[in-house]
Order: sequence, then structure tokens, then C-alpha cells
Amino acid sequence: MTEFVRELREARLLGILRGCPEGALECVVESVRLSGLRFLEVALNVGDAPGQIRRLRGMLPSSCTLGAGTVLSVDQARAAVEAGATFLVSPALVPEVQEWARANGIPTLPGAFTPTEILAAHRSGAAMVKLFPAKSAGGPAYVRELRGPFRDIPLLACGGVSPENARDYLDAGIDALAFGGSVFTTRRLADGDAEAVARSIRSLLPAD
Repeated sequence: MTEFVRELREARLLGILRGCPEGALECVVESVRLSGLRFLEVALNVGDAPGQIRRLRGMLPSSCTLGAGTVLSVDQARAAVEAGATFLVSPALVPEVQEWARANGIPTLPGAFTPTEILAAHRSGAAMVKLFPAKSAGGPAYVRELRGPFRDIPLLACGGVSPENARDYLDAGIDALAFGGSVFTTRRLADGDAEAVARSIRSLLPAD
């Protein structure tokens, strides 16, 4: 197991920013500080994402690992890493991105939906496989079934994760949970309400 996987398994949460207004970056950074969030990704398919990664890299506490999401090409991967991303997330397995990332020592989290896709993503060298969209796939019940044959494949649930089902995912055997617009809401970011964002982040991990 790599250090990246160990740390993400320990943190259990990955935040996703998609199209975050530039004026809200300070709110995001403060919410990270207040909540202790240790992993954050910026989706590349909206706005100047590499530029946002570069700016966030200079603002976030050193305890937060910054990556790029919705990576669909080597050009995107290269631009994100040059901007400061240290891991890459995709909605599906993109072989050329996997090959480039492996050659450059960059951890990847490719998306997968079916058992065949999960195994292919794992064999491609994924640090962790993103089960996406997790809720549509069957939620915690699906994760529990997958853990029969795939006990040792690190899995991240993404899509429909909420405070109401987070415990169920963890009990089913998921390694980590990804969240986005349900926590980084348009209203909270517009209001600069870092406290509300931080509370929502903390609520995803109920006390053991």
C-alpha cells in the first residue's frame, strides 16, 4: 500500500470543487482549516482550473493535499500537475492518463461502475478506484457485495454521498468518501460561510 492510499484511508474524506468562483477561494481555504480536511480536488472541466489549482496551492495549509478531477487527457493531466496537483481523479478509466501518471509517479483515482471496470482500473495501477456514481450503482449495499471478491482493492465512493449515508458506506467497507456541491453549496460560497461548510464536512464522519 502506498503512502497516498494510507493517508486517504486515514482521512476518509475527499472534497471536490467544481466551478468555484474565484472570490470564494478564501472561504474554501478557511473551511479546510476549520474542518481539518486533508484532501481536495479541483475539477478541470470548468473555468481556469489549472490557474485555480495554482492559486489554491499557495493558500491551503500544508496538511491539505491538492489534486485535479475530471482528468480525461494527458494534456489535462500535465497541466494540472504543472499547476501543483499531486493526484489525478477521473470519472472513468483513461488508459493514456494512467500510463502517463504511472511513468511520472502520480497517484490516480479512475472511476468505475461495474466489477469488470473496477478490476481493470485496479490492474491499471490506480492508487484507489472511484466507485462512480456510487448511489446509482446501489450505494452501501453494492459496496458490501463488492467486498466479497474485492477485499483488497481500495475504493472511494463518489456520487450521492451525504451525512445520512456516510456511516452506511463506511460500515459496508468503503475506504473513503468524496463530496462536492452538497457541501460546497453555491449559497455558502457566495456568503463566505466557511463555518457552515466546515460543519457539513465534519458531519460526514460520525463519531465511531
